[in-house]
Amino acid sequence: MALDKNFDAAEAEARLYAAWEESGAFKAGANASREETFSVMIPPPNVTGSLHMGHAFNNTLQDILVRWHRMRGFDTLWQPGQDHAGIATQMVVERELAKDGKRRTDFTRDDFTAKVWEQKQKSGGTIIGQLKRLGTSLDWSRNAFTMSGAPGAPAGEEGNFHDAVIKVFVDMYNKGLIYRGKRLVNWDPHFETAISDLEVESTEVDGHMWHFKYPLADGATYTYVEKDEDGNVTLSEERDYISIATTRPETMLGDGAVAVHTSDERYAPIVGKLCEIPVGPKAQRRLIPIITDEYPDPAFGSGAVKITGAHDFNDYEVAKRGGIPLYALMDTRGAMRADGLPYDAAAARAQAIAEGREDAPADATEINLVPEEYRGLDRFEARTKVIADITAEGLAVMVPPTDPRLGKPVKAPLAPEEGGEERDETLVPLVEPKKIMQPFGDRSKVVIEPMLTDQWFVETSKIVQPAIDAVRNGEVQILPEQDRKVYFNWLENIEPWCISRQLWWGHQIPVWFDDEGKEYCAATEAEAQAMAPGKTLTRDPDVLDTWFSSGLWPIGTLGWPEQTDELAKYFPTSVLITGFDIIFFWVARMMMMQYAVVGQKPFDTVYVHALVRDEKGKKMSKSLGNVLDPLDLIDEYGADAVRFTLTAMAAMGRDLKLSTARIAGYRNFGTKLWNAHRFAEMNGVFEESVETVTYTSHTQVDHTLNKWIIGETARVREEVDAALDNYRFNDAANALYAFVWGKVCDWYVELSKPLLQDDAPEAAETRQTLKWVLDQCLVLLHPIMPYITEELWQTTATRPKMLVHGDWPTYSTAEMLDADADRELNWVIGLIESIRSARAQMHVPAGLKVPMLYTDMDDAGQTAWDRNEAMIKRLARVETIEKTESFPKGTVSIATPGASFGLPLAGLIDIDAEKARLQKSLDKLGKEIGGLKGRLNNPKFAASAPAEVVAEAQSNLDARQEEADQLQAALNRLAELG
Repeated sequence: MALDKNFDAAEAEARLYAAWEESGAFKAGANASREETFSVMIPPPNVTGSLHMGHAFNNTLQDILVRWHRMRGFDTLWQPGQDHAGIATQMVVERELAKDGKRRTDFTRDDFTAKVWEQKQKSGGTIIGQLKRLGTSLDWSRNAFTMSGAPGAPAGEEGNFHDAVIKVFVDMYNKGLIYRGKRLVNWDPHFETAISDLEVESTEVDGHMWHFKYPLADGATYTYVEKDEDGNVTLSEERDYISIATTRPETMLGDGAVAVHTSDERYAPIVGKLCEIPVGPKAQRRLIPIITDEYPDPAFGSGAVKITGAHDFNDYEVAKRGGIPLYALMDTRGAMRADGLPYDAAAARAQAIAEGREDAPADATEINLVPEEYRGLDRFEARTKVIADITAEGLAVMVPPTDPRLGKPVKAPLAPEEGGEERDETLVPLVEPKKIMQPFGDRSKVVIEPMLTDQWFVETSKIVQPAIDAVRNGEVQILPEQDRKVYFNWLENIEPWCISRQLWWGHQIPVWFDDEGKEYCAATEAEAQAMAPGKTLTRDPDVLDTWFSSGLWPIGTLGWPEQTDELAKYFPTSVLITGFDIIFFWVARMMMMQYAVVGQKPFDTVYVHALVRDEKGKKMSKSLGNVLDPLDLIDEYGADAVRFTLTAMAAMGRDLKLSTARIAGYRNFGTKLWNAHRFAEMNGVFEESVETVTYTSHTQVDHTLNKWIIGETARVREEVDAALDNYRFNDAANALYAFVWGKVCDWYVELSKPLLQDDAPEAAETRQTLKWVLDQCLVLLHPIMPYITEELWQTTATRPKMLVHGDWPTYSTAEMLDADADRELNWVIGLIESIRSARAQMHVPAGLKVPMLYTDMDDAGQTAWDRNEAMIKRLARVETIEKTESFPKGTVSIATPGASFGLPLAGLIDIDAEKARLQKSLDKLGKEIGGLKGRLNNPKFAASAPAEVVAEAQSNLDARQEEADQLQAALNRLAELG
């Protein structure tokens, strides 16, 4: 079948993918010819999610490895599946209900989860279809889901993943590895659930820092002294208060202490004394102790910080160290609490604790320290009222309106003696404008509240060590090396893992409570009831954190706890490819869980890829409008071009700067490959009379050109295998690009034209060689560009099997490279390229044939010249060649191994005009380089500019410097001419 003029990606991709699937090409074990296995678990995307650029990058790299191993005959499994994504999926359903004016609580739990299952079945196939568009070769017959087999699951959702999750919880509970406790967690007031750190987006926003006075108890005073760096006193005054600064005044109601640094001499006289919280009914105004701790920064604010252990993670740690009670102020909606003890009773108990008359309770939930007038207010409404009340009482720190801390560049008016009017010395509250990092829920977009709640935790300290040891001793490899630090840092400082969520969608906690609050943990209600005969049990309404179930992904997808054939064959898996942002959220947890559950590593290698950014190095964001949709790019450029671009830019540990121009360039690469096949077709290469030869040695061909290209093919095969073996995806792509475009499509096709003439004695051999070389291009490119290579493979010949199962070559340069042919052709190509480069630098008209001189040439060079003279002259546009004792003035030298060539250009170009042109360009570049260097050498720029801005400036400097070096080289050459 004749090749069309162009490759129609849109038509071919759907057709080819359907053919692959229909033939079972992706099934586990397909094309296996050896005992070794290669297994990869897809990082499961959210079941209601859509393909984004990170998915495209991650899955392209996985697919390359999977296709490469499958073609080499490994028994290969690429396991697909989706995560039930508790909060994200529940949010989608709740939004749909809201369109009809309904809420989740309008339904029973079972009815609501039935609606979630409906949503899963409706939209769950979206991401699968999108991954297929990308060309991923997953074994879709094994598609897994983290909620398969759960109670209420509809037909078609059978499986045992849910049973596996529940079994692990029960086993770990019985071993004392899971417990229920009250700790501080990230709380989303919109969804009313705890969330993980990964679901928190910290964003810099405009905030304020309010300064307030906490009066000392019983009218006590002290001398407050400030000194400069040399120890000179700059301020000394008598104070009856301690000043604190806070960005969250509403949490002052729950203060348990004021802390100062252990070395802060300013407050040494009052450490251990009590001070009064300046808010709330005066009759019940609470006193709290002034303590020391390493946490406060003496140089920040006043150096004194309020400790509200139930509403700040740092304060929580100080409170634990100091035995300070934790007073919760807010309800699950982020409003000030209206439950618990009346305020006067709560304040009295808190006072007794502060004065040591009562021990701090382990659980202080009953003590609600929100005054009656604040109860029920939204937290931000309460903030406004707290500020107003403190200020009205005169307990705000007051400063002149010209105080620089106010952030107002107010110039003081002239005094009367200076010719001005009487000055107004009215003081104003000290409220500093400050940039603060505000935590937001990534789904809800509301401010996250640190919240003290009852949750379920994994005692990670008891299961973490095997995960640490496995990487330290090399049992599991993490690439690149720098990401090991992130892994170790998190695991070595690990906190208990909060695994409960206050949602309805997910694996419900398998624990029941009796009327007295006693726990019964069992896989089923019947088993729990058997543990509590005659008692009425109520199941914990919470569900498990999504990361708990996805932490079992490697074994759960292979059928554990059943001892399946797949589990025995493919576990531990071979490699995990994932993003750096979930090293500790998912990678570390899978490591801990697999060792805790089955005592084995989950994978041999973890390859951590970087972030896909826009062409300027900025993180893609909908708000910035710089998001590139992979599906739009596939529609425009084809999946192969998108995949090749991502692969070519996948330098280990380095973020990708993706631009549509790069993708368009790699689409042109596909076109180049297509056109090379059309050239071959027009020259009879694919006719049935052309024998298909499998080369195993360069001795199978006679012509130097054919020997050379066979050797170059073996060389690139070795480069690609070495690169992929070491996860250097970009090196593999770039080696193939240079080979296919440069060596094959440019040089070999061009140099073979005379040999393909029917009357040429080498025609048959060259057709066979060209056919073989193009086939090797398709085979080697297939893992990266599966569609165009499969289309060419099937169109250009009748094949015994599809390229997806093509045999990966094993030939090497030892058998295939002819040293003489390699030296000769590379000498010829190098000479032509040097001549072309010199002509371009000197602005010699492209069509002008020029004479060439040489002063000496060794035997190898002379042989190469004699055998290829006509070709060199034609491709380099050389008119004549002549030997000379020395080059005359006006000759551009051409450096070539074993020979000295020169192009006499005097009289052919206007040297002075060329010099002036180059110097003008060089001067302009010099100014740009100077500006960029000045910017990068400015310490303020390096310290304050975003990392991507600094990186972009450095990239621009490097590019300008390279351009300047090229211009200077050209100018130096012109200087040689006179």
